[in-house]
Amino acid sequence: MIEVEAMTGWFRARRAAIGLMALGFAAFGALPATSSAKGELPDFTELVEKVGPSVVSVRTLERSRAAGGAANIDPSMEEFLRRFGIPLPGGRASPHGGPGGTPDEEPQQRGVGSGFILSADGLVMTNAHVVDGADEVIVTLTDKREFKARIMGADKRTDVAIVKIEASGLPVVRTGDVSRLKVGEWVLAIGSPFGLVNSVTAGIVSAKGRETGEYLPFIQTDVAINPGNSGGPLINMRGEVVGINSQIYSRSGGYMGIAFAIPIDEALRVSDQLRVSGRVIRGRIGVTIAPVTKEVAESIGLGKPMGALVRSAESGGPADKAGIEAGDIITRVDGRAIDSSIDLPRIVGSLKPGSKVPVQVFRRGTSKELSVAVVEFESDQQVASKPSDAPASAASKSALGLVVVDLTDPQRRELKVRGGVRVEAADGPAARAGLRPGDVILAIDNTEITGARHFSEVAAKAEKLKNVSLMVRRGEWVNYFVMHPSR
Repeated sequence: MIEVEAMTGWFRARRAAIGLMALGFAAFGALPATSSAKGELPDFTELVEKVGPSVVSVRTLERSRAAGGAANIDPSMEEFLRRFGIPLPGGRASPHGGPGGTPDEEPQQRGVGSGFILSADGLVMTNAHVVDGADEVIVTLTDKREFKARIMGADKRTDVAIVKIEASGLPVVRTGDVSRLKVGEWVLAIGSPFGLVNSVTAGIVSAKGRETGEYLPFIQTDVAINPGNSGGPLINMRGEVVGINSQIYSRSGGYMGIAFAIPIDEALRVSDQLRVSGRVIRGRIGVTIAPVTKEVAESIGLGKPMGALVRSAESGGPADKAGIEAGDIITRVDGRAIDSSIDLPRIVGSLKPGSKVPVQVFRRGTSKELSVAVVEFESDQQVASKPSDAPASAASKSALGLVVVDLTDPQRRELKVRGGVRVEAADGPAARAGLRPGDVILAIDNTEITGARHFSEVAAKAEKLKNVSLMVRRGEWVNYFVMHPSR
């Protein structure tokens, strides 16, 4: 009884305190509006009504299917599994052929994706992986009309495809300016996740310029994207398409709060070429590249991590002919800065084959400007790798933990280098930095090495420094290694 009375007294005191607080707030004016107040959250209804009719479902068919006994699986999930290279249940093969597939007279559904209408006469944009390997493509409009589509072109590197249906007077999307898109801005997606046509999900832009592809800086969002959303539009609050929903980051196969969209301006540039020639023509200069780390940039005097490190220049290729060498850092192309290594293939790829462009490189502490002739990109071209196993001579030991020897004349000719030394053994700081026997050291702290004796002289001075950068060739690749002698 005493406890009940005590509690009753506490509640009375609490009510009195709350009343005084309310009077205090009244004295200073009304309570501030919360984020849940009417008008604070966006209303997507008008956008959906406006853009929804321009979004389509893309269904793909194939003329072969799994042998009897294979497990049944939802077609939209098949599209997701194929996209990420996951084997299908029951030993089923991909549509490109393989064990488990048997011919059938009637085409069978293999996947479901999304798309959106670019022109009133039936031009539809979607993802390349949605239509890849399909024998037939069926486009379904929101009014339930179905059309057999013709693939005008698909570009796997950017994951953009254009298909055409024979129709007229179709509702079209309006494209937006990606440069105006801001992180934190509301966006929505319309698509067919798991075949559920015209599903609407919303979220915000999580990041821009996310480097997950070879040629594209993606838009990252937290909009719910699932298998079947691929190829659908990402729409801003003005009702404009700003991207194509293309990828998700997932450990489970489903949505985990991270999705990626292709910027619409990049996609339109690709689509223009697909409409004209059915393929995308890109430029190339014949280099293999790697990122420049903060540690490497500081050790070679670049200042900050920027540009693209040339690991190798294709023999007889445009860069090689222009004088670009392995170990150079490309910092600018055609007047455009290379802020990170991913910028280089995108900028060079946009250049017209046959054109000559200025290329700025950072080499051993100084910048040089060279003129490079751009050639057309060939997707299957690779640089051959040639090992070097010539006998060693005149070994020289360094306190850096390296035993090096001079290169023979045949080795220099084979590697196409003027100097350098070959690593016979690596211990201590060198081993911790990742060097190993067979590596060829071309420079120490921007000083080009001519031979074993020169290496010893330069290394003796460099050992006093906190960090030592070595330009190293391994096989056909060149990279920088940063050593910490004091550790």
